[in-house]
Amino acid sequence: MVYRYERGIRKFLFLTKGPKDRLDLPKGHIEKGESAEQAAIRETKEETGLDVKPDRFFRFTVAFWFMAEGEKIRNSVRYFLAKVPAEAKVTISDEHNGFVWLTYEEAMKRWKFKKEILKFTNDYIDRLEAMEKLNAEYSMLPGQAKGQWGLSTRFVPGEGPLSASVMFIGQAPGAEEDARQRPFVGRSGVLLSHLIKLAGLRREDVYITSVVQFFPPKNRMPTPEEAALCRPFLERQIELIKPSMIVTLGALASKELAGVDNIMQVHGHAIEKGRMYFVTIHPAAAVRLKKNMPLIEHDFRTLKAALESAGIKQKKQGKVRPHPANKPKTSAAT
Repeated sequence: MVYRYERGIRKFLFLTKGPKDRLDLPKGHIEKGESAEQAAIRETKEETGLDVKPDRFFRFTVAFWFMAEGEKIRNSVRYFLAKVPAEAKVTISDEHNGFVWLTYEEAMKRWKFKKEILKFTNDYIDRLEAMEKLNAEYSMLPGQAKGQWGLSTRFVPGEGPLSASVMFIGQAPGAEEDARQRPFVGRSGVLLSHLIKLAGLRREDVYITSVVQFFPPKNRMPTPEEAALCRPFLERQIELIKPSMIVTLGALASKELAGVDNIMQVHGHAIEKGRMYFVTIHPAAAVRLKKNMPLIEHDFRTLKAALESAGIKQKKQGKVRPHPANKPKTSAAT
């Protein structure tokens, strides 16, 4: 899915095919040694002449079954999303008649395939742009807070798909996060990635951030005043993502979000307070004190059970459905 802006209007690129100029997308099979993303980049280049960089966290997969020679076979198509400049020039391949840039409304009228793909994509871009605008506003907070501010001026935004069902919220970035401007990339981040796997999740499918998204010098605890200044921005981020479960990592996040006064009394438990929270200690506590490692690993195994019990999974972006095709197909990337 390729899009751009023409005089402030969002438009999607469609290729046209056949005598009736049926709408199509750049697509193709995954070749040996390629990832799905690499196949999508290559096919887009071959069919449109465009060099694209897919959005890192956008995911939409359509899975289906079809019969081939009496055998039931499962296949899937994965979609990617890329924005190109308004002046980007399209050069189509011989397999298409031409191309057209359509608004969302125009495309919904003309495209005959699964319209939920277009709807999901358009909604995702809306949220992506809203988050970019919010983060730009948040990053200006140090200059606005004046004498109340004692944190770094480098903003460390959250990371992950904006459709994530599970959101992990820690205390604040550390020195490594401040340097790289990415959340949980230091030693605590390595451990968090391991723990996320224990919970039956993948890091690339969850959203990760902190209550305070600026580095506290000398890695101190953010003050109540600093947390209060940052809290409205976090709440707006949560509203954009709408996670089914928020995992609070450590005392500050558990206090600010779930109202927990003593984390050691309730860690490893789910709490419902307007939203569903799961409380656990901060990974840094297990990095510093090895005796905490069994405790936090137990919490994350409990989190896995809690997610399964509540029926919470990564939000599905596609359906398994019968397919009328009667000949084999291989996995494709679009």
